Amino acid sequence: MEGDPTLQLRVFDLNCWAIRYLSKRRQERIQLIGDMLRQERFDLVLLQEVWSEQDYNDLKAKLGGCYPFSHYFRSGVIGSGLCVFSRFTILDTLLYQYSLNGYPYMLQHGDWFCGKSVGLVIIKISGIIFNVYVTHLHAEYCREKDAYLPHRLVQAWELAQFIRHTSKAADVVLLGGDLNMHPEDVGIRLLRGWTGLRDAFAEAKHFEGCKDGCTLIPSNCFTIKTELLPFPLGIRIDYILYKAISSFTVKCEELRTTTGSAPGMDIPFSDHEAVMATLHIRRQGEAASATLSTAELALVDVVTEARTEVGVGLRAAQRQRYSTGRLAVLALLLLLLQAAAVLGTLAGLGGQPFPKLSFSLLAFLAIGILLLATGLHLFHTIEVKMLQGTEEQMRMVLRALQERPSDG
Repeated sequence: MEGDPTLQLRVFDLNCWAIRYLSKRRQERIQLIGDMLRQERFDLVLLQEVWSEQDYNDLKAKLGGCYPFSHYFRSGVIGSGLCVFSRFTILDTLLYQYSLNGYPYMLQHGDWFCGKSVGLVIIKISGIIFNVYVTHLHAEYCREKDAYLPHRLVQAWELAQFIRHTSKAADVVLLGGDLNMHPEDVGIRLLRGWTGLRDAFAEAKHFEGCKDGCTLIPSNCFTIKTELLPFPLGIRIDYILYKAISSFTVKCEELRTTTGSAPGMDIPFSDHEAVMATLHIRRQGEAASATLSTAELALVDVVTEARTEVGVGLRAAQRQRYSTGRLAVLALLLLLLQAAAVLGTLAGLGGQPFPKLSFSLLAFLAIGILLLATGLHLFHTIEVKMLQGTEEQMRMVLRALQERPSDG
């Protein structure tokens, strides 16, 4: 950066809602997204819910001239849905799959099969190292009875830890994605507090788009209107977050969102609105101070609140593990009783034998229950361990934060 100029970076983030066979007018919308990205020529494009690798390849073919570098993150049964397009060379990539991501038996939601993850691409622009993260956290579905809150908090914590431990060599950190959390939610406060990331919407000098920066709005023809009844303006769950490390400053000059239907079309790009940020990066004379005692005191409260919610989830998981384990034992006892009855009949010790059809159906039922209960017991055992691990990490962080003032 000779002469200490300001580097301008234009970032685009969108949850594309591109699920093959399920998303409405998917191929048409993918073409619209590609046309818009080719016209706007952003520096970085961060996309989520591109579940079909064919859709990614179609975008790559369309955008190759404008965005010569791209990466698709593969994870889970049907993929992570995450991909990045860049005007600048991608030096390295890394994927981390979250340890908890919903329940396999909640088929109507399907998050468990998606392999929700955070993807990292490292790029270098004008001598500045950027760590660019893209992610998609577990959906909320029901705000009043949010059964997935502990899992989403574990994801937010793992995301924060991943960023902290992989960004030490970076100059600038960028995070974009569908975090499925409102700005005031404990998960977003935990993520921002523990990483120091700044919210582009809150920091932007100029904003243009949906009121309050909402990215899921009732006027979008693809949104589920009943889910937004408590929020007449919509909700903001898609973010571009950033921070500078070492001797740089980052400021958000402008933030925009799409506002429904694509220009000249009767449909929007997705059920989510896109977020577009213009960032200015500049070298400063010396590294910024990292001592923020007031922020650390607030962080203690946030981590405590998050740990409490994780504890609630842990106790629920322990109850589920106990219930499924007990069911598996009962099914096994039923099979043992049937085996004893068969042996007794063969030895001539029993009386009237069971009808063969009824006996066989009962045996198959017991085997099915045993297999299902055992599988669920193993799943909830893993869930318990992951929640215990997260709670223990949070306890250690709390202790370190509370002891830090005495070190000075």
